[in-house]
Amino acid sequence: MFILGISCFYHDSAAAIIKDGVLLAAAEEERFSRRKHDSGFPDLSVQFCLEQAGIGPEDVDYVVFYEKTLPKFERIMTTLVSTFPKSLTAFREAMITWFSEKLWIKDIIRGKTKIPRDRILFVEHHLSHAASAFFCSPFDESAVMTVDGVGEWTTATLGLGKADWGDGARRNEIQLFSESRFPHSLGLFYSAFTAFLGFEVNDGEYKVMGMAPYGEPKYIDRIRKLIEVGDDGSFWMNMDYFSFHHSMSETFSSKFADLWGEPRKPNDDFCTRSTGILPGVSDELVKQNEYYADVAASVQTFTEQTIVTMAKALHERTGAKKLAFAGGVAYNSVANGRILNETPFEEIYIQPAAGDSGGAVGAALYAYHAILQKPRSFVMNHAYWGKEFDQGQAKRAVEALGLSYEIFENDDKLLDLVADELAQGKVIGWSQGRFEWGPRALGNRSIIADPRRNEMKDVVNTKIKFREPFRPFAPSIQAEATERYFKVPGGQSFHPGRFMLAVLPVDPSQQESIPAVSHMGTGRLQMVYEDTNPRYHGLISRFGEATGVPVILNTSFNLRGEPIVTTPENALNTFTNSGLDLLVLDSLIVRKD
Repeated sequence: MFILGISCFYHDSAAAIIKDGVLLAAAEEERFSRRKHDSGFPDLSVQFCLEQAGIGPEDVDYVVFYEKTLPKFERIMTTLVSTFPKSLTAFREAMITWFSEKLWIKDIIRGKTKIPRDRILFVEHHLSHAASAFFCSPFDESAVMTVDGVGEWTTATLGLGKADWGDGARRNEIQLFSESRFPHSLGLFYSAFTAFLGFEVNDGEYKVMGMAPYGEPKYIDRIRKLIEVGDDGSFWMNMDYFSFHHSMSETFSSKFADLWGEPRKPNDDFCTRSTGILPGVSDELVKQNEYYADVAASVQTFTEQTIVTMAKALHERTGAKKLAFAGGVAYNSVANGRILNETPFEEIYIQPAAGDSGGAVGAALYAYHAILQKPRSFVMNHAYWGKEFDQGQAKRAVEALGLSYEIFENDDKLLDLVADELAQGKVIGWSQGRFEWGPRALGNRSIIADPRRNEMKDVVNTKIKFREPFRPFAPSIQAEATERYFKVPGGQSFHPGRFMLAVLPVDPSQQESIPAVSHMGTGRLQMVYEDTNPRYHGLISRFGEATGVPVILNTSFNLRGEPIVTTPENALNTFTNSGLDLLVLDSLIVRKD
């Protein structure tokens, strides 16, 4: 049985396909369209999924959409009418998009796939999130938590997933027994501060996390004027400070600005005394930046504390030892580290596309397991579900640009050479196999460098990525060596470590050995396992043998503002338009000279 899952029309559109409950392929549309956070119907991703499965549209048994359209439309209409006339512009824009496209999703899917209307299913947004975590996890039973901006009406849920409910009948089921509802949203609360701090909503939230360690959480009491959190994990926002409920473009109100001051200008350099002061930056701007860093630290700390409070309340209600977590807020990797350190949960699972794109996988799995009641046989223990490209295509792309290259028939020799180039301080574009599912580069579409060299932070940020100099880099580490460098809850079974979804403290004794991937004493680590990525694991092993440090600096293979590279042509474009020293395209090594 083939089931196609689809998420689209908000941001990060995606498609995924499963066969008999086992994932075959999944991809965000942006990776093919090259439009970052592409929200349109995922035509190219659907085409890829069908090709990867080796079937045509007529072979698909069900298509499942990741949310229910009419309840979402009801929420938008109710909210805009209740906030009229402030919502006039938003109302006009919403009517155009909804009546031209979003209300007719079943017809659009029918037109694109030719599947009968009775085989097109809809799953509630937060159930799709919950299923994307629980049904991808190795857990037979777990607590379930979802937190994001908003689905239909829901913004966060607490629940339980299991098969044996003790009533004599085994059934796969996820029960969401507690929810928060729009406009009270932890995700949109964080996004309002993202905009205030000069970053783009639904894109720059991770930049707020990167800025936060350079400040102090001085303004927690001020934040409590905006939002209250109960011991049961519920939260209530003072909507006088926000405008996202009646505006399509503004997230915070003038009252918010009166409380917090002038918003940060997006194009201003960000540097503080902690980051090091950039040439030409005035003392006044440094002072402003230190205030913004304190604001970022305050909202980040408050959000972490709220997530921990929610998790504690969920554990108290369920008694579960394991937690499956999803929704866009599950990308808050610092909070994820705190959940295991500060709650009774012993294990946590978050799949690599925790946000809306992951709803495509969740919707398909929910239909198979919860609606059709088919047994589980799949665990997502890696993120390599995208498209791969053969040596012939890579060779043709390189030759079209007239670049010199070498083909390595012996992979051991290639890995030895790359490890040696890394140790000599070269920055390398690394592209192999199927591209990653989700926003993190996990060793198949990565830019890699030597983590022992502190200067690599500036080299990669300013000369390669052309991005803000305060942004951190992740350590890719041999899974078996992780506990030498990090205090890892659960050791090698620490699931978020597979997908770079938790920030943990670097062991003080190892700080000086990996300065380029230590962000104010912490790292958002990726634990690399030989069984799921043997080639990348082999590269890290060789680098470790040569240097004594089985860790590689890893960042996504793209230029600022672009999606991560997909094809050899994309990789070559980034290679030729940046300061990368070397490019690896599977078995090809490409040089500029």
